[in-house]
Amino acid sequence: ICSLLYAVNGLQARTFGVWTLLSSVIRCLCAIDIRNRTLYHITLFTFFLALAHFLSEVFIYHTAALTIGVMAPLMVASFSIMGMLIGLQYLEVEALSQNKKKN
Repeated sequence: ICSLLYAVNGLQARTFGVWTLLSSVIRCLCAIDIRNRTLYHITLFTFFLALAHFLSEVFIYHTAALTIGVMAPLMVASFSIMGMLIGLQYLEVEALSQNKKKN
């Protein structure tokens, strides 16, 4: 895979910064209210989106090489997705048990 260097302008840098801030806020809110299923799904989607973004930059657009700077977010997104999918099962079981208690 060839690594191409592209100039990043200020707008692109600020857009990526705003995305990072937004995804961080969403993830922190999910950590505070872990039982909020809608927020949990949105947070899970942010990790899928990050994983897809970095994989596409490496394998489709060839604008990034598999260095530690790219591997770190790939690993964080991958492990977070796995952990959140496991956690999602517990949220569903908890929701079912609460519904049984109400009836």
